[in-house]
Amino acid sequence: MTPKTVLRLPSANGSLDSYAVSQATRFPDRQPGRMNRIAFSAAHVVADPFAECDPWLTCAVDWDRTIAFREYLWDLGLGVAEAMDTAQRGMGLDWPNSLELIRRSVAAAKARNGLVFSGAGTDHLPDNAPSTIDEVIAAYEHQISDIEKLGGRIILMCSRALTRAAKNADDYVKVYSRILRQVREPVILHWLGDMFDPALAGYWGSNDVDAAMNTVLAIIDEHATKVDGIKISLLDKDKEVAMRRRLAKGVRMYTGDDFNYAELINGDSDGYSHALLGIFDAIAPAAAAALASLADGDRETFDEILAPTVPLSRHIFKAPTRFYKTGVVFLAYLNGHQDHFTMVGGQESARSTLHLAELFRLSDKARILRDPDLAARRMKTIMAARGIEA
Repeated sequence: MTPKTVLRLPSANGSLDSYAVSQATRFPDRQPGRMNRIAFSAAHVVADPFAECDPWLTCAVDWDRTIAFREYLWDLGLGVAEAMDTAQRGMGLDWPNSLELIRRSVAAAKARNGLVFSGAGTDHLPDNAPSTIDEVIAAYEHQISDIEKLGGRIILMCSRALTRAAKNADDYVKVYSRILRQVREPVILHWLGDMFDPALAGYWGSNDVDAAMNTVLAIIDEHATKVDGIKISLLDKDKEVAMRRRLAKGVRMYTGDDFNYAELINGDSDGYSHALLGIFDAIAPAAAAALASLADGDRETFDEILAPTVPLSRHIFKAPTRFYKTGVVFLAYLNGHQDHFTMVGGQESARSTLHLAELFRLSDKARILRDPDLAARRMKTIMAARGIEA
C-alpha cells in the first residue's frame, strides 16, 4: 500500500495539526452516458499571472486555459453557464472581457457540440451611478444583441442598475416584459440573492421573498414561451420547491442552491430541479458521475457521491458568500487545471489561511482531489507563502 502523504495544516485553535491525505477516487474525465437532468456549471476564468497589469483595476485573462477548462466540462457532459458571477462578473470581469469570453466559448462549444448559455446584463453602465428604467432596458438590449450576433443563448442576469432605478415591482415587470418580447430564443432568468451580491437586495421590487416570487412568476406566466427556465440562488430549499411547483408548464427550475443542490436535483414526488451551479465548477467529475448514476436509476450511488461534497460546498459558499470564487479557483489550482493561484481582481486574497486549510480537508474527504500528491504539494506551497511550513 502506498504510504499516505502527510502535511501540517493550521486549525482554529492556533495549532498546526498533521493531516494524512486520502487516496483519490477516480471519476472519469469523460461522461458518455445520458443524463436526465440539465446541468450547467457556472465556470470560472483563469487569470494570466504574467500580464503586466494592476489586478484590482484591470483584467488579464489566460484565454487558452479558460477555454480548456470549458472543454473539460463539456467532455463531462455538463453545460457551461458563461460569464456569470462565478467568472467574477462584476467582481473583476468587465463587459468587454465578458463579451470576448462569450465569443470564444460559443465558438468552442460549436466545435465540441457543447451546451452553453451566456449572461446578458447591464454591467457596462457606470456602477453606483443613477440610471433610468429606459437606460436599463437599452443596456439589456445592447448586451443581448451582442450575444445573439455570436449565436449565443441568453441567461438574463439580475441588474444592479435596475435595483437602483426601480421604484416598485411594476418597473421590473416593464423591463422584463420589454426584453422577453424581443429575445430570439427562450432565455434562462436569473434570480441571485443578496447573499451573493448585496447590491441586489430587494430585487423584483420587494425585500419579501414571497412578494418578489409572485412578481417574477407573473412575468413568467405572461411570457412562458420566451422562458426556458429560471435559476434561483436564495440558499433556501423550501422557497425553491414552492416556486418550482408554481412554474408554468414547460418552464424549468434550475437550482442555484449551493447548500442543498443534491436533494433539489434528486427531487420529490412533485418534481425536481435542473442545475446551474458554481459548485459544479469545483466538483465537476463527481457531479457528472452522480448525474449519470441518477439517470440510470441508481439514486443510492447519486447520494453516495454527492453527499460528501455538500459540506465542502457549504464551506466554499459560507458568508460572505460573494467570495466563494476564491475557493472555486483554489480547487482548480489544487486539481491541476491551472499552474497558479492568481485570480482576476486579486480575489485570491479574499479568504483566510484557515478557510483554505479547511477547504483542503473537506475536498479530500469528498474525494474530489484528482491527484492527492499534487494537491498536497500545491497546498504546501500556498501555506509556505502564508508563513506556514506545512
